Amino acid sequence: MAIIDILGVPHAYDLTAPTGSPYILVFIHGWLLSRHYWQPLIERLAPDYQCLTYDLRGFGDSQRDSAKPQFHPSYTPATYARDLITLLDKLEITSAWLIGHSLGGTIALWGASYLEDVVKGVICVNSGGGIYIKEEFERFRFAGQQFLKIRPRWLCYLRWLDLLFARDSVANPIELKWGRQRLIDFVSAHPDAALGALLDSTTEEEIHRLPKLVSQMEQPAYFVAGSEDKIMEPKYVRHLASFHSLFQGGDENVTVLSECGHLSMVEQPDAMAREIRRILESNRD
Repeated sequence: MAIIDILGVPHAYDLTAPTGSPYILVFIHGWLLSRHYWQPLIERLAPDYQCLTYDLRGFGDSQRDSAKPQFHPSYTPATYARDLITLLDKLEITSAWLIGHSLGGTIALWGASYLEDVVKGVICVNSGGGIYIKEEFERFRFAGQQFLKIRPRWLCYLRWLDLLFARDSVANPIELKWGRQRLIDFVSAHPDAALGALLDSTTEEEIHRLPKLVSQMEQPAYFVAGSEDKIMEPKYVRHLASFHSLFQGGDENVTVLSECGHLSMVEQPDAMAREIRRILESNRD
């Protein structure tokens, strides 16, 4: 792990060794997660592609003392994308594919809109949307706020919670080590970032921006869904993907992994690695 300052906040990142690939794969995690969940994919892809993972501001190891405010005006995907721009600039990355999970997929789309010359393409994993249903979003936001209120540090000592987190939002239970990592990330996320990212990314305005963002993209954009994903159902992934020129009315830029929930990169790393390789090879210059 290395640390780099981005707009006054220390950010943790990992960068694998260079390869012969003309671009770097940049992985962006989702809400209440961290860079660690990409490790199964990194192990499979790093021999051929240099890979960058990092913790979003306020999550994982990218945060200040939890008792201090983060001094950022918002936690919108666009704001997180500006953090990403600074990171790529400081690491002198000039050619990249962005691969984002859930909220990270939205951040990747914003990043591509800001850095058209640098970002060669985007792969959104368990990420979609663009439809705002007021009652559903109000319930989701309320449930999320209640969920965040029960985060004492001592939760990490309750080993049975590892099993609970290993079964949550997935089609089949994942390894207990990932349940433990999810519990650690849930407890350690900075309060400002945890709540801010939830609220700032789910407003009606933010949700309605997504289709326009995708429709204006010059770079290729691909979407990977889990057939059993209850958080981001395949129909919502297809909806957002349909605004991109690659869709062409026939799901050309959408892949649905069978028997897979909301954590595709951990649930089915082999299938995800194959899909990423297929996409990258089909977009060779």
